Amino acid sequence: MLPRKSSDRWERSGAPGCRLQALIPFGSDTPKLASALLLEGRPPCRPWIAADRTEPVPPNASGLAPRFFTLRFFFILPALFAAAAFAQEPSEPPEDSPYEQMQVLAHAMQLIRQDYVDESKVSYKDLSYEAMRGMLSSLDPHSQFMEPKGFKSMQEDTKSEFGGLGVVVSQKKGILTVISPMEDSPGFDAGILPGDQILKINGETTEDLTLQKAVEKLRGEVGGKVTLTICRPATKEIKDYELTRAIIKVSSVKDAHILPSRGGARIGYVRITQFNEPTAAELAKALDKLEKLGMDALVLDLRYNPGGLINSAVDVAGQFLPENTMVVFTRGRTPAREYRTQARNGPQRKYPLAVLVNYASASGSEIVAGALKDLNRALLVGETTFGKGSVQSVIALPDGSAVRLTTAKYFTPGKNLIHEHGVSPHIKASLTDDEEVALLRSRRKQENARKDAPVEMDPQLERAMDVLQGSLAYSKKRG
Repeated sequence: MLPRKSSDRWERSGAPGCRLQALIPFGSDTPKLASALLLEGRPPCRPWIAADRTEPVPPNASGLAPRFFTLRFFFILPALFAAAAFAQEPSEPPEDSPYEQMQVLAHAMQLIRQDYVDESKVSYKDLSYEAMRGMLSSLDPHSQFMEPKGFKSMQEDTKSEFGGLGVVVSQKKGILTVISPMEDSPGFDAGILPGDQILKINGETTEDLTLQKAVEKLRGEVGGKVTLTICRPATKEIKDYELTRAIIKVSSVKDAHILPSRGGARIGYVRITQFNEPTAAELAKALDKLEKLGMDALVLDLRYNPGGLINSAVDVAGQFLPENTMVVFTRGRTPAREYRTQARNGPQRKYPLAVLVNYASASGSEIVAGALKDLNRALLVGETTFGKGSVQSVIALPDGSAVRLTTAKYFTPGKNLIHEHGVSPHIKASLTDDEEVALLRSRRKQENARKDAPVEMDPQLERAMDVLQGSLAYSKKRG
């Protein structure tokens, strides 16, 4: 114990049960003594400060000083840090120590549990979940922590059947934004469009909602009502949509047809709405059907396709590429990985190919489009794609929750980065707002009509047909 002087101010660090119990005189050796105590970090202890220069304030019945004395400690503590810093020799910045930082985190959690006003909100589970949610959301919009319920929902997404509204959303400049409504879904049938901004869910603002929390609110019991307050940037219109949750059965390959003849060419058309487990097999079946009808060339429509499973996208590209062709590769903290096509039954599909893309073609769509473009297998028509080309690895945690973490970025075979750049078309063709609304309305009509209803033409599709006709004419001329 240090000798006491009447001229000294006293500080006690440590409540009963803490390892450190010491009195610190404020004098020339203060920085060294303070540093020694600070380097001996232990579980949180409540400090207290003497009110005068001669006697320390006695603790109350619980062994702790009155709370109003704690405040002065926080004014003195920075001075101790500053003095200690000046007293030490200049040194290199310390390494990022996991032990020290975990001590800080544990200290903060204990302080919250000890002092936060609402005790029901400070269970270790709640605090650790929120800490992980905050850590991941601070990295990028696609990294996230998933509670067990959210992890289970994510797994259901890839099985082609789940309950919800069928609206694919993302955070765009901090705003919850619709990437694309899934066809055959309540959101699609209600007329929600890509680019619509969701301002409220059931009257609750989405401004401070994480992406995962927003998705959880959109999903729920089948038959339940959900009201979305939507802002449409093109018209500045704000409107409420009342939707009913339903089982979403995703048929990812649609509208396989021979388009109306132009100059005798038989141009096929097929549309992929997203990439899930059966997509490649469904596409192969559709292409076999069109080939039996004498198809000379194909339009592959990836507009409004938000992506899906990477292996499914690679297998779709493999329908048009030789075996063992690299479709995409990744670069990140882990070693680079290449995704290559697999062997498939039947002859190689060598007919001319045009791929339709637009601003809502994302992720898997961009992988397919980028590969077919770089490998000179297809001509891209439309608009530059969304630019979502990062790899999210999902790692399950012991309690059934999971971490969805961005671990790499995708590059096309030509070493072009997809993320935040997108894939640009060979031939630019855009739709006006009215033409886009008409296109999506025509798709809704097709869903309600018979299965073999013909595809309605639009300016981008017509441009793709022109390109293919020119390609067929050139090939015929060459002999």
